[in-house]
Amino acid sequence: MLKARRLIAENLKLVDAVIEIIDSRIPLSSRNPDIDEIIGSKPRIIVLNKCDLADSAATKKWIGFFNNSGMQAVAVDSITGKGLDGVRRGGDSVLSEKFARDIKKGIKKQQPKLMIVGVPNVGKSSFINKFAGRASSQVQDRPGITKTKQWISIKGGYHLLDTPGILWPKFDAKTGINLAFTGAIRDQVFDIIEVAFGLCSFLAQTYPDSIINRYKLSDELNVDGHEILAQIGIRRGLLVSGGEIDLMRAAETLLDEFRAGKLGRITLEHI
Repeated sequence: MLKARRLIAENLKLVDAVIEIIDSRIPLSSRNPDIDEIIGSKPRIIVLNKCDLADSAATKKWIGFFNNSGMQAVAVDSITGKGLDGVRRGGDSVLSEKFARDIKKGIKKQQPKLMIVGVPNVGKSSFINKFAGRASSQVQDRPGITKTKQWISIKGGYHLLDTPGILWPKFDAKTGINLAFTGAIRDQVFDIIEVAFGLCSFLAQTYPDSIINRYKLSDELNVDGHEILAQIGIRRGLLVSGGEIDLMRAAETLLDEFRAGKLGRITLEHI
């Protein structure tokens, strides 16, 4: 993480603006607070990626929140390309003063250079590939794939500098659990069953239909995460010898299906 932070700081002078990719489902938890310090006054666009997985009404409110805070914000689906035109318009907007200064100095307009930053698994590589219109960056459904900086040229548009995803040394329990829900932290470093308990409880209170319909549970849903996960295990036939519920497989099933959007459009942080 220190190496990645240093890489971003050292290359900041090479770019005109920064695109900060965050997860639409956890707009606050997926923002590394160190980024503000590193970037300083450099022009920035906030991209709420994976908007196809998030509650659209909540995303609209988050766009307003960031815009009212003085930051350009755009919701993007990096799979379909929805919102990418807004990113281009946002880029032109945050760089308008630079363009004006260059024209005044008689400097010919050049392709803007933009740095891509964000925590692991927010979809930076998918965003870059869709923006570029070709497979330019490695994409896998697990955090930590991009290890070094990568320059990607986009015909008639921008030069993009991809950087490794960086987490910060310490974060509160709520942020940590949100990052675990969405897969920004490797599953191997936390108790998957406990995380699944927490997700079950949240969904039961906030989006009950998402799990009732997906797993055919009773409409009279108990908000206790332990009981819900056990019911999911029973409904899916995830049993071991003796009829005992395999909670590990139930937890993996729930998390995999939530992350893939199979439970519907869900936002974990609301204004």
